[in-house]
Amino acid sequence: MSLTLNIPRLETDRLILRGPEASDFEAYCAFLTDPVRAEGFGVEKNRPKAWRWFALNIGHWALHGYGYFTIEDKESGAPCGLTGIWNPEGWPEPEIGWVVFEGFEGRGIAREAATRARQWAYDDLGMTTLTSNIVPGNDRSIALAERLGARFERSYTNVEMGEDMLYRHPGPEALA
Repeated sequence: MSLTLNIPRLETDRLILRGPEASDFEAYCAFLTDPVRAEGFGVEKNRPKAWRWFALNIGHWALHGYGYFTIEDKESGAPCGLTGIWNPEGWPEPEIGWVVFEGFEGRGIAREAATRARQWAYDDLGMTTLTSNIVPGNDRSIALAERLGARFERSYTNVEMGEDMLYRHPGPEALA
């Protein structure tokens, strides 16, 4: 059961993008507390801090009407990552973000999920622009942002991550 009632369920050929469920926490926690895997996303130092982030995402949905979806693999039913629109206090503007959990890399999941989330943001939320905020040196995220058509716009100081690079995604008119 989704922890918030108003999160849409989106699908692609291989994936379901849905609201977070209590049973997703272990996968989120494993990712968030891994200092190597979560380095470009924001590492949490322990389970209680990871739980707070998990709850923060649910609160983000309640306050904004958007947030990070859990990416579910249709074939296995396993949570395999997250993607969605993030814009907490201190962010320069709405961002589309993505991560893929351990064991699901190299399958194009992040691209497929982020493409669907971006389409939803433009078509259903009426957003006209999105960014991706990427920590310098996160070459895989930079490559994916560029495959999605995003272009480097500027560097800025992120309130949580320090130096960040802002990549601008093409607007809905460019994707039509």
